[in-house]
Amino acid sequence: MSVFRIGDDFRRAQVAIAALFCFLGFQYATWASRLPALKVELGLSEAEVGLLLMACGVGAAGSYPLVGPLMRRLGSRRLTFLSAFALGLLLLALAAAPNYPVALLIICLDGVAVGCLNVAMNAQGAALEVLYERTALSQLHATFSAGSLGAALLASGMNLWTASLAAHFGVAAVILLLLIAYSRSGLLTEDPQPESEEGKSRPKLILPSRVMIWMGLAMAFATVTEGAMNDWSALYMENVVNVGAEVAPLGIAVVSVMMVVARLFADGWRTRWGDDRVVRTGSVLAGSGLAVALLVGGLAPTLAGFACVGIGIAVVTPCLYVAAARQGPDALALVAAMGTTGLLAGPAMIGFIASASSLLWGMSAVAVSALLVFACATRIRWKVVSH
Repeated sequence: MSVFRIGDDFRRAQVAIAALFCFLGFQYATWASRLPALKVELGLSEAEVGLLLMACGVGAAGSYPLVGPLMRRLGSRRLTFLSAFALGLLLLALAAAPNYPVALLIICLDGVAVGCLNVAMNAQGAALEVLYERTALSQLHATFSAGSLGAALLASGMNLWTASLAAHFGVAAVILLLLIAYSRSGLLTEDPQPESEEGKSRPKLILPSRVMIWMGLAMAFATVTEGAMNDWSALYMENVVNVGAEVAPLGIAVVSVMMVVARLFADGWRTRWGDDRVVRTGSVLAGSGLAVALLVGGLAPTLAGFACVGIGIAVVTPCLYVAAARQGPDALALVAAMGTTGLLAGPAMIGFIASASSLLWGMSAVAVSALLVFACATRIRWKVVSH
């Protein structure tokens, strides 16, 4: 096979897998963007809306016992299509939900399907890196954000045309179906074998190893950092930095833009320096940059510190997914579930600390969480990516 053909095969598979990441970002942002309409249609309180959001995370975290066996039985390619198809149907079902309990059940099932697709598509990304000995997963994670942006733009356009949830979700489902169809021919058929179990028969039930636990903790601390920045940066800007409401959203904007930029370039950094150094450097940059910003105060230092968090933490999760995938589907499922738990627990943890002391101390806990990623990373067995 020629080098030219290898490049063609790699790009075709990369774009197909990227369509899955775009799919997941698009599907989640589609229904999340219409929460106000769902609130009105179902007559929900603020607390019920919060429970609806939590149900998705609970479903995703609860998918952990299912994903490992499903991955071993079906493989990532078939699990990808099953979970993606289910997510499309669940979106249509949500538009037709007659009451709150049904909507709650649909969103919980949506979370289970999200957990399955998250593991399967990251396994595809890890298999791509193993097969072609090239880094790719960071750029794949960047397309998740692109899918979320596309869903937000579609929601704005549909709101101008019609208030109907069924019409909006119907159009979104067609787009999701097109993404599934596009990815179908390019996905890989084999998953990488676990490094510790090559050539051995695998038991039905695998207890988490020490390495798996350290990976899961690193992912949890990373997503605590990411989730807390998403939910609390605007309030910190307004209440602690004392900027106006029109300037406060710049905090999350800086974090989000830096995360996308970092993920577009992180694969090159991984190839040059290796995942180990990228994760350690990124976590230290995120934690120390935010800590300095909190100590100094002021608008410019705060935005600079938030930028450090965006750049640093964005490179951590793709590397952890690759490391977990090399340990097998159970490790990947555990790491994905811990990541979901971190996203759920992070904002709540910061809120508890802020209510007991102040938001400044709450954001300080975010900096500590990023530095704990570094501590966990030192206990993980990393594989050097070939240049």
